[in-house]
Amino acid sequence: MMTYGGHARAIAILGLPLIGGHLAQFAIGLTDTVMLGWYGVEELAAVTLAGSYFFILFMVGGGLAMAIMPLVAASDAQGDDTSIRRVTRMGLWQTAMFGVMAMGMLWWSEPILLLLGQKPDVAGLAAEYLRVAGWGMFPALWVMVLKSYLAGLERTQIVLWITVLAAIVNAIGNYALIFGNWGAPELGIIGAGIASVLTQLVSLVAVVFYALKVLPQHALFQRFWRPDWEMFGRVFKIGVPIGLTNLSEVSMFGASAMMMGWLGTVPLAAHGIAVQLASATFMVHLGLSSAATIRAGNAFGRQDRPHMAKGAVVVTVMSLAVSAISMVVFLTCAEPLIGLFVEEDEPDLVAILAIGTGLLGMAALFQLVDGVQAIALGVLRGVQDTAVPMVMAALSYWAVGIPASYVFGFMFGLEGIGVWLGLVLGLACAAVLLMARFWGRSIKQVGTAPTT
Repeated sequence: MMTYGGHARAIAILGLPLIGGHLAQFAIGLTDTVMLGWYGVEELAAVTLAGSYFFILFMVGGGLAMAIMPLVAASDAQGDDTSIRRVTRMGLWQTAMFGVMAMGMLWWSEPILLLLGQKPDVAGLAAEYLRVAGWGMFPALWVMVLKSYLAGLERTQIVLWITVLAAIVNAIGNYALIFGNWGAPELGIIGAGIASVLTQLVSLVAVVFYALKVLPQHALFQRFWRPDWEMFGRVFKIGVPIGLTNLSEVSMFGASAMMMGWLGTVPLAAHGIAVQLASATFMVHLGLSSAATIRAGNAFGRQDRPHMAKGAVVVTVMSLAVSAISMVVFLTCAEPLIGLFVEEDEPDLVAILAIGTGLLGMAALFQLVDGVQAIALGVLRGVQDTAVPMVMAALSYWAVGIPASYVFGFMFGLEGIGVWLGLVLGLACAAVLLMARFWGRSIKQVGTAPTT
């Protein structure tokens, strides 16, 4: 029986490359924001809007890709190479189908953005970007499927290096095509869209080459055209709830940004900074959550309940330790952290620092509950339990989080602090319900029923 220390080492070996990969992915979005911020304010506003629009669609389709990880981990534990191929192939099928459906919303995004109340000039520029960057949806989702396949096989180092490669390609492409450097045409926001598509294509070539070269026994693209409706159904059953869970969480944060916008430009700017900082630290929890999915999926494949239980305890404690460190940093270094995002001669600097410091205080609490709910979702996905957790998460985010944000922020007059307090309560509710689901029901099914 593996000791707690053994579990911690195994999770760290799996999780650290995944954390690095998530941070590198985060850096790609940050690079787009920074470089277009240098280029022009209107372009920055447009890519912020377009990026959020693209990300929401990507995360819904990404649920189908994320379903691959626990299914591959379980099949690998059983030594079933055929099922690994079938699962991955149907994941590629389904994400390609989703990409076709999403393309219409990306191509004709301008009327949708206008309907959502965006300014015509910004909506028009965002739509121009999405008509180009939208083609990256197909390779981006396939890359996510293949990364989930590799992670499910515990090959997380290559996942990290492919993401780092993507971040480098994205930075070089942006620098050349946005500003017209190195003899390239100056294309502004369109250049950023082209760089995004090129980045996803390079990533796809790299991950396909690795899979075919290093893991030929899986023959992922052999008779790729043949449907496998049984496995198609299994991937769909697990993946759709994950996608809808992602949608409910992303849309909760979108709604909170809208409420902060009601309070004014300065509170919205402070909110944006606080979200960036909280997102960076959340990448650590996300990496641990993915490691938890892999470890739980492997134990599920072997029907090894004691191993799964001990691993779940260890990864939860690791997440809480990360939260404790983040809380100390946010509470003691708020002003220096916020200052990294704002020029010293900014007229609203004092107001942004004042509001942002309060929001980072709430972000300290936010870290604690957000990390726990992420780990809970990770272990539940490992045991292929996604439908009921989807309902629990959606109710927590939308029946608790958003109403509480409005009540505390506007009815109680706490403004930004109140909006964030609502987010904390919504995530806390999700953490409690999801952990109760795992320990009260899901893990009890392991070792008592035949593996499916």
